[in-house]
Amino acid sequence: MKDQKKAYLYAGLTILLWSTVASAFKISLRYLNFVELLSIASFISTLCLFIILLSKNKIHLLKTIKKRDFFYSSLLGALNPFLYYLIVFKAYELLPAQQAQPLNLTWGIVIVLLSAPILKQKITGRTFIAVLVSFCGVLVISTEGNFAHLQIKSPFGVGLAVGSSLIWSFYWLLNTKDKLDPIVRLFLNFCWGTVFTFLYLLAFFPLRIPPVEGILGAVYSGIFEMGVTYYVWLKALKLSQTTARVSILIYIMPFISLIFIHLTVGEDILLSSVFGLALIVSGILLQKLGEARGAGPPRGQGKSGSAAGANDGRLLCR
Repeated sequence: MKDQKKAYLYAGLTILLWSTVASAFKISLRYLNFVELLSIASFISTLCLFIILLSKNKIHLLKTIKKRDFFYSSLLGALNPFLYYLIVFKAYELLPAQQAQPLNLTWGIVIVLLSAPILKQKITGRTFIAVLVSFCGVLVISTEGNFAHLQIKSPFGVGLAVGSSLIWSFYWLLNTKDKLDPIVRLFLNFCWGTVFTFLYLLAFFPLRIPPVEGILGAVYSGIFEMGVTYYVWLKALKLSQTTARVSILIYIMPFISLIFIHLTVGEDILLSSVFGLALIVSGILLQKLGEARGAGPPRGQGKSGSAAGANDGRLLCR
């Protein structure tokens, strides 16, 4: 099996798992506030990453971390998971899942475009057009087809969902300068992020024992939104010829996610959502056509590029 085929396999698994988390967020928020959800999910993600370090025999790398790297991780952890997911979960608390999900996906567009100047990868004209078509699909979904007025549930929620992509992009830029093993860096980021989240919870919210339903949802989110899937996404990006080839596939996720949202959350799917997803799929097919004709850019090199893409592979929100 060629590396690119393996990359698509890992990416497909990641997308399938990430397609379920919007429903998990929305259901969990019926029982938890957004900070409680982040506290539990971030803690579970930290445990998952620690287990991955054990399974890969990388625990010894923690002993080699310099003070500068340790405190640099505190900055990254403050951005993600703490600030990024704090904003994302609040957006999900305010908006229907079928609106919060595509608005949050703008990070995928930013990553594809930034791979050219930051990772020195060539983005072809076909890829650029494909990204624009997919982005139009996201706009149709988020505005419910009304471009004159943003007719959605909460303007503040929209601002949070869209604004989260800026935090994610900034976090991604900082990660391109990272020289640590990507899983070690993720583990450190989540250790710091979990600490920040618990301190925030203690400072501004009363402590309580959350309902079991909420805890289960938060645990699921921690495993499949932030934990195991980050590692699988990293594998996909490392095996792919370019990050753009894999990142463009993320636009399949909203379509699958809408199915889960309808079946598990009970939201009625709008016609504008279906039309928007048709545009997104069209963009993906346009990119795939370019690959079939050999138009894909050459494979990017360097650990930092792969790590950055994986960390913000929604990290990842996602």
